[in-house]
Amino acid sequence: MKTPTSTESFRDSIATVDAEGKRVWLYPKQPKGALYRARTWISYGLLALLFAGPWLRINGLPVLLLNLPARKFIIFGQIFWPQDFFILLLAMMTFVVFVILFTVVYGRVFCGWVCPQTIFMEMVFRRIEYFFEGDAPQQKALDKAEWNWNKTWRKTGKHAVYLLISFLIANTFLAYIIGSEELVKIITDTPAEHLGGLTSMVLFTGVFYAVFARFREQVCTIACPYGRLQGVMLDKDSLVVAYDYQRGEPREKMRKNKVRTAGDCIDCHQCVQVCPTGIDIRNGAQQLECTNCTACIDACNNIMAMVNLPPNLIRHASENNIATGTKFRVTGRIKALSAVLTVLLVVMTGLLVSRANVAATVLRTPGQLFQKTDHGTITNLYNISVINKTNQPYPIELRILEPANGNISLVGTDGLKLPAQGITEGVFFAELPASELHTTSSKIRIGVFSGGKLITEENTKFLAPPQ
Repeated sequence: MKTPTSTESFRDSIATVDAEGKRVWLYPKQPKGALYRARTWISYGLLALLFAGPWLRINGLPVLLLNLPARKFIIFGQIFWPQDFFILLLAMMTFVVFVILFTVVYGRVFCGWVCPQTIFMEMVFRRIEYFFEGDAPQQKALDKAEWNWNKTWRKTGKHAVYLLISFLIANTFLAYIIGSEELVKIITDTPAEHLGGLTSMVLFTGVFYAVFARFREQVCTIACPYGRLQGVMLDKDSLVVAYDYQRGEPREKMRKNKVRTAGDCIDCHQCVQVCPTGIDIRNGAQQLECTNCTACIDACNNIMAMVNLPPNLIRHASENNIATGTKFRVTGRIKALSAVLTVLLVVMTGLLVSRANVAATVLRTPGQLFQKTDHGTITNLYNISVINKTNQPYPIELRILEPANGNISLVGTDGLKLPAQGITEGVFFAELPASELHTTSSKIRIGVFSGGKLITEENTKFLAPPQ
């Protein structure tokens, strides 16, 4: 059986750090090909969604808002408060299992095709760099050249646009945290009224600029936990971008008027030159730095077409596909993860469908015992908190649902009004006939009504004297 000619020594270091531990600056060539065009259109769609997201509304609410300071989350127009934390926790568990399952089956296709870091780096910032400085050879020559007008205006122009794009990304990122309305206030009001927001905007701009102007592919290699964890998620049946060493080895340059007896790899290094993380895919599959961006596939296919050899010397395949020539199959591990994911999705859907738009918490006032009245009833004092998870205000009233002949009297107010996306609190007396109370502690049900319609209910305890 043929095997790759390279050794495993390449795994001892990463392509962007030399033997002395210094940064190796990469100059990847601009990819061209069918897969790159497909990635481009997908990226354009995702970028449009990303920048439009804070301004899109469902039932008057943002599509996505992750307001950590206020502990308020809006996902697809549904408000989630701390009381819904268990739903968000289950959603996170479902997402983690999905990521694991997806990676086991399809490798790191998310990194190369959907990840915001990759999309911004390769489809936005890298293209700006190509526009100002040219392709890889021109960039290398420009960096080595002495400072003159040509180098100054190109470098200045590039970094000025970098800062502008970083500022737009920072504003969008901030809008997902504080909301688009608050962002507009920060922009339109005087700076002194929003020093915290402006500081956050400047910090975010600086972070994004540093990531895309300097840190770049190091995010995927060093900082991203998903990239670091791929080694424990992938196996030899996972689909990855892989070099077919069975067909490609041994490598040999293409020479005219010579009968070719070597493999199909002509050792042109085009797959290496277009790689945004600087690896040689021919060293072997499942390399730490590989994001499955498929740039090497396009580059290799372009060369194969030029030398009249079959395409897909580099392609999506598993290690076992390459080694044994077998087709992709669903393993027991994939089936088990799929079953767990299905159960989580069913439970998650059920919780979201049955989730109430209004939730109430009723607690007996601490330190207060029951009270007897002159007309043969018993009263207990309660505190109520009602939270509105919708964008619609409600005038509400309280009633005792069980037992049916009880009454409620609000303390200090004639009625409660529940604001949109807000909380209202109150204090009330629950009054029940002594004849209805047969134990010292009975369960009662409090109903919250709006416009005569029951919108939520809550159970609590009612204390009474011994009979």
